[in-house]
Amino acid sequence: MKLLQYEIAQWVKESINTAQNQGELPPFDPPEVVIARPKDPTHGDFATPLAMGLARLAKLAPLQIAERLVRHMAKTDYIEEVTVAKPGFINLRLSPRWLAQQVETILAEGDKFGTFPTPPSGQAKKVQVEFISANPTGPLTIGSGRNAVLGDTLAKLLEAAGHSVAREYYVNDVGTQVDNLAKALYARYAQALGQNVADPVEYQGYYLVEMGQAVAQEHGDKYLAGEEKATLEFMRQEALRRIVDSLKTDTALIDVHFDRWFSEQSLHDDGTYKLAYEKLQVRDMLVERDGAIWLKSDDEADKENVVVRSDGRPTYFASDIAYVWDKLAKRGFDWAIYVWGADHHGHVKRLQESAKSLGLDAEKITIILYQLVTITRDGVPVRQSKRAGDFITVREVVEEIGQDALRFMLLTRSADSAMELDLNLAKKQSNDNPVYYVQYGHARIASIFRKAESEGATMTGGDVALLTHPLEIELVRQMLRLPEIVAFAAETRAPHQLTYYAQELAGAFHGFYRDCRVVSEDAALTAARLKLVKAAQITLANTLRLMGMSTPEQM
Repeated sequence: MKLLQYEIAQWVKESINTAQNQGELPPFDPPEVVIARPKDPTHGDFATPLAMGLARLAKLAPLQIAERLVRHMAKTDYIEEVTVAKPGFINLRLSPRWLAQQVETILAEGDKFGTFPTPPSGQAKKVQVEFISANPTGPLTIGSGRNAVLGDTLAKLLEAAGHSVAREYYVNDVGTQVDNLAKALYARYAQALGQNVADPVEYQGYYLVEMGQAVAQEHGDKYLAGEEKATLEFMRQEALRRIVDSLKTDTALIDVHFDRWFSEQSLHDDGTYKLAYEKLQVRDMLVERDGAIWLKSDDEADKENVVVRSDGRPTYFASDIAYVWDKLAKRGFDWAIYVWGADHHGHVKRLQESAKSLGLDAEKITIILYQLVTITRDGVPVRQSKRAGDFITVREVVEEIGQDALRFMLLTRSADSAMELDLNLAKKQSNDNPVYYVQYGHARIASIFRKAESEGATMTGGDVALLTHPLEIELVRQMLRLPEIVAFAAETRAPHQLTYYAQELAGAFHGFYRDCRVVSEDAALTAARLKLVKAAQITLANTLRLMGMSTPEQM
């Protein structure tokens, strides 16, 4: 599929060449033509500020340039009207007849409508999206759930835009946090066997009590009197295995699946860390200070730049350095996208600098920071989980509102905006609930086809030229925005754009349904409108699938 804006841009650019050839514009190399939607839709479907950008090159007033360009625009079947507005905008309105014909295009493309075999604005890239990567010390929290939905939806968008995408979860299975988790599991294990052991200082949620009971049931008192180091290593491995399995279950609940669960420990086991460290040494990017090894940086006092502690143990930052080497150099990704919580903002520059220190292209790294999620009921915050401790889990929220509502709600704000998820709103079966409003559009379409079938009506032979009602044409306009939304949201890493679009598309359909009877005594118009409705169903379903949501036939 071609992006319509690109076709229009090329068409407008040709008018520059024609005007120059006829002496109405002086010779110059035309700049890129920007085609955008005007803020006020009454001005048209698209607009370009090109004439303002040409004023210096042409040595003419923008309004004069615009008028000359319009005179030399060749006739085209998809543009009905071109107008000029002060101070030099060129506004373009699509032809209603051409718009109606696009119903056939959507029907032909089906599930592929809105996707691109290659990216519309460049070459396909081998992309890795690494997301969630929460420490494997407990269930998936609702905060990490936002990370999951952002990362997974972005991956879907990038695939739709023509890129090759790998989804990855980075398992932090090295360091103090997992050591403390092992000690906490041992305490719960011993308690399950009736031992008088103090509650762990960390990881006090009931999930660990259950885990301790399961270990006791499976292994008995085998590890009560064992050698401490071996016992804690067993507890560490057992806790990691069980929690990663739990995380896989939690992510599957919201239809998030990873191509790889990447172990931090593997970076040390397979020599990647050693290789990256030696690379930094060769490039003279390490310095010894206060008994530790630091990465050279502008801020010598930043202790987060320590690579090796004074006791010889590599830091988390050392693993981050090895991991970015693994992504860009070893596995050859063209683009590495990280989705992090906003509390990691201090690590952004550090990671980029470490890539440069390794001789890698830091431009291949994109880091998306997302803000907190507040769970409420009718605006009143829900502060604590009964089962997990002082955090709300994804599993609990899915059990209450369902996967679709959770995914949609967690996408409704840009990543850099804090958000509120109201559980009661997410369950409402009314137009106040955006999830219901959008999915009801798909279910309503299914009901139209059930009615058509019961009355013997089909879309066979339908002539889309009969689609002339303003609300029919407006619905097609909205459908044709899907490729544009996919391209823009993928390029700007803005998956929340899908939720806005889905509501606008559903609104256009509901408006059409209200004023335009689909199945009527007019067989020809019925067939045409059934084609329109089928195209709307395809577009809405493709949008829902991009958000990882189901396409209900009934509600």
